Amino acid sequence: MDILQDLEKRGLVNQMTDEEGLRKHLIAQQVTLYCGFDPTGDSLHIGHLLPVLTLKRFQQAGHRPIALVGGGTGMIGDPSGRSTERQLNSAEVVLGYSEKLKGQLAEILNFDQGENSAVARNNHEWLSQMTVIDFLRDTGKHFGINYMLAKDSVESRIESGISFTEFTYMILQSLDFQKLNEKENCTLQIGGSDQWGNITAGLELIRRSAAGEREVEAYGMTMPLITKADGSKFGKTAGGAIWLDRDKTSPYEFYQFWINTDDRDVIRFLNFFTFLSHEEIAQLEEEVKSQPEKRVAQKRLAEEMTKLVHDEDALRQAEKISAALFSGDIKELTGEEIEQGFKDVPAYLTEDKEQTLIDLLVNAGISSSKRQAREDISNGAVYINGERNQDLKHHLTDEDRIEDKFTIIRRGKKKYFLIRYTV
Repeated sequence: MDILQDLEKRGLVNQMTDEEGLRKHLIAQQVTLYCGFDPTGDSLHIGHLLPVLTLKRFQQAGHRPIALVGGGTGMIGDPSGRSTERQLNSAEVVLGYSEKLKGQLAEILNFDQGENSAVARNNHEWLSQMTVIDFLRDTGKHFGINYMLAKDSVESRIESGISFTEFTYMILQSLDFQKLNEKENCTLQIGGSDQWGNITAGLELIRRSAAGEREVEAYGMTMPLITKADGSKFGKTAGGAIWLDRDKTSPYEFYQFWINTDDRDVIRFLNFFTFLSHEEIAQLEEEVKSQPEKRVAQKRLAEEMTKLVHDEDALRQAEKISAALFSGDIKELTGEEIEQGFKDVPAYLTEDKEQTLIDLLVNAGISSSKRQAREDISNGAVYINGERNQDLKHHLTDEDRIEDKFTIIRRGKKKYFLIRYTV
């Protein structure tokens, strides 16, 4: 099975230019391809994973991927898929974002793999060197206004309004493809389906600028935009986006996102995001049909993705936190694991390490009154670090604190509260 057949079987191909020509091109030689990532924030999120992992699939098939960080285009803003203008960031901010994205891309792509090592490039290198006159004479002359107005990314914004700045984004991205084609013999650009107009514009610029002076071979391919079966946006939770940066989304939260995948989505996501064989995915699909309650496919998906984006240690930690929360064995967790597992539960900060359990329940807002607190304790509804406590006279001690920093109170079956002690 060649790379295109694998991508097609996984549902990763939305559109491509000259399918027959691209297939022959990929079989005949090592191909250099690229995908662009604009630094609109200080971290990639899981919405970026599909193109990054598709680059990785091409690399594993023997081809050479370029991860292009848009240090130049990121200062302009891509209108594709948007109804409003992006907020423009300063050059210093974009530079900082660019370096962080480059580091994250290096964690997933292999930058040390001999002849087909991945490389990172930044389009600020050539875009920042252009004068306005260079831009208009050498590049702008190849783009007709009617041609640009017909592109979805522009046409969809005509009524609501689009600035000249964002209108020129298509030309800048086209220029990226042309430069990489000339300098690095890059012959394939990939991207999400919303990038089709920008990709085909790049192909047109390569063809026009060559003007018969050299033989040109270049192709484009897009992947589908990801949707979820329940209609919610992929990569979003109540807490916001799922980031690749562990300081923004902890490995435990990352693991939980994947393990909570809907049965209707899990096989698609295994095909999209993991490198499991088609045979193993087919077996997991049977598990979903015959024993959905075991969530074997979701567990496999969460394992693969957490290892891929973080590492084996992060996976083990996420599994440990999940098991502790399920069993209630909180005392087995470290302080760092407490931080991850209880990041979003109500928290109460106190310096009193020896107050009574009744006072703590009231002061932290866990029970509405001392009377209610006594009732909760007597009824066995209060747990300290996973252990039921029915002692109405209990005072908090060193044994009730984890690493002298935290106490986890559970009221009832699922209501957790984090008690955090000041040093």
